[in-house]
Amino acid sequence: MTKSAQTLFWEGEFGDEYAKRCDFDPLKRVPFWKKIINHAHDAKSICELGANIGINLKAIHQIKPEIELLGVEANKSACDKMALDTCINAIHSPIQDYKPDRKFSLVFTCGVLIHINPDDLPAIYKKMYDWSDKYILINEYFNPKPVAIEYRGNSERLFKRDFASEFMEANDNKVKLVDYGFLWSKVEPTWDNTTWWLFEK
Repeated sequence: MTKSAQTLFWEGEFGDEYAKRCDFDPLKRVPFWKKIINHAHDAKSICELGANIGINLKAIHQIKPEIELLGVEANKSACDKMALDTCINAIHSPIQDYKPDRKFSLVFTCGVLIHINPDDLPAIYKKMYDWSDKYILINEYFNPKPVAIEYRGNSERLFKRDFASEFMEANDNKVKLVDYGFLWSKVEPTWDNTTWWLFEK
């Protein structure tokens, strides 16, 4: 598959710098993940697409260490750092190229779909559904209509849209909404004003 400009952007130097900016204490994200794990209490395996250095997965491990964790990350330096944590199975691959040989209890993205070429989204929505055994979580910037936003001086690198509705439509509405909410940066500073949706198959 030919890589999009967005994928090449995140695989390169900008992605390296992003990984450095996102290196903070995973415990700061535990409150949100406690809420999600409370809903998905029967989850035995979790796959994060676009996991960066694994902050979310490390937070989950603090809550329920017996859950099997896998992170897929396109940027090699971020993936290498994630792999240092033995609780995570780190996979170096763009989401578009990854082909697991199994399903996971929960498949999720956090601030990743916003950076993907919109042309690739329909296939990724299908993958997230197919790779999940039960739950799918989407946590992204929301906008009722698709818009492109300048991102740190770069155009066509950040997109806001109604990812959840598109995900549902791409999978023939074969999921039910378990819960949803908003992560306000003023009270939860490690999040960046994102909207999340948890679905169940």
